Amino acid sequence: MSPALQVTLIAVTVVLGITIVGYFGFKISRSTREMGTDAEEATYKTLHHMSVAVPHLERGLTEEGAAKSAKALRRLLNCQVLLISDTSRILATDAGIDFTAQLEEDASKASASTLATGKTQVKHSAGMDIVAAPITVGDQGVGTVVALSVRAGASFVRAVSEVAVFVSAQVSTAQLDESRAMLLEAQMRALRAQISPHFIYNSLNAIASFINTDPARARELVIEFADFTRYSFRRRGEFTTLAEELEAIDRYLLLEKARFGERIKVSLQIAPEVLPTQIPFLALQPLVENAVRHGLEARPDGGVISITATEDGLHAVISVEDDGMGMDPEQLASVLAGTTTTMHVGLRNVDLRLRQLYGNSNGLVIETAPGAGTLITLRVPKFRAPDTSGQDV
Repeated sequence: MSPALQVTLIAVTVVLGITIVGYFGFKISRSTREMGTDAEEATYKTLHHMSVAVPHLERGLTEEGAAKSAKALRRLLNCQVLLISDTSRILATDAGIDFTAQLEEDASKASASTLATGKTQVKHSAGMDIVAAPITVGDQGVGTVVALSVRAGASFVRAVSEVAVFVSAQVSTAQLDESRAMLLEAQMRALRAQISPHFIYNSLNAIASFINTDPARARELVIEFADFTRYSFRRRGEFTTLAEELEAIDRYLLLEKARFGERIKVSLQIAPEVLPTQIPFLALQPLVENAVRHGLEARPDGGVISITATEDGLHAVISVEDDGMGMDPEQLASVLAGTTTTMHVGLRNVDLRLRQLYGNSNGLVIETAPGAGTLITLRVPKFRAPDTSGQDV
């Protein structure tokens, strides 16, 4: 989800909130120019009912969320009955009166009519006015808000419509959050798929070469290989600690050294205070793999990979540098833009994830030139609640 889209959704929610607050505040205070105590109380109650409803809609239009938000929305509208539906059924009903079967049937018909037309409908049944307003995501109707009142004037109809738009904004945000989570999961699968088959093949060959000559070393490498692949394919949320990521990188480099020997040298300068920092899972390992595959592998004499992590106020600054082949800046720009997909795809993946998580100005900073090596730097907040969704496999 882009920052611009996030800002738009926030703005829509704020505007809707102001509209609803304005309606109820005006209704109370229209007889006076100055906002009096009654109007302030009405504003407070309106905001309170909205704040009660919002958390229950964070997961979208679900039966549980609808049931918990319906009571607050009925109080907000000060109506006798409020229903929330999806496209196929009534999800929740909150009633302050005896809600008869006839009223329920007519409310369901009003909801169906609203879904069919995409417009607010007003019906009359058993001495009650029924107002059904659509809940939409984009141009698609996904449900309805149905309010029953003894008398539904024009102001009440408008209020029900505004509440439905407010609910629509919450449901839209929930769906975008779900889409973002699905996108991040797809990116994680892509990163795992990008773990080079050549790396796996070469690691197994290197292990096999030690079975007869150095069985103890072969056993050690098998364990390192198993631990590295277990970490890379785990499912325990989108964050890990810098310490855990560095452990995985150490295993990766041990396996590469089994193949390259002393051609690959590693320098680590890690400030202890940044080790617990939560960073995106697999944010560093692809950078190190890029340094090995595209920076040092083609050099007969190998080179040095330097990994540093320091504290900078509320951020951890982490860099991966190699003195290898380097990259052409124009080619790098096309890689990050997505117009070149044959090489360095891990860089683009990590860059996109950082921008999605921390904002568009917080992607990878890459300094490189042909024959001059590559320096990749990223900044992440030191304090961030870990993502605990998902399970280990």
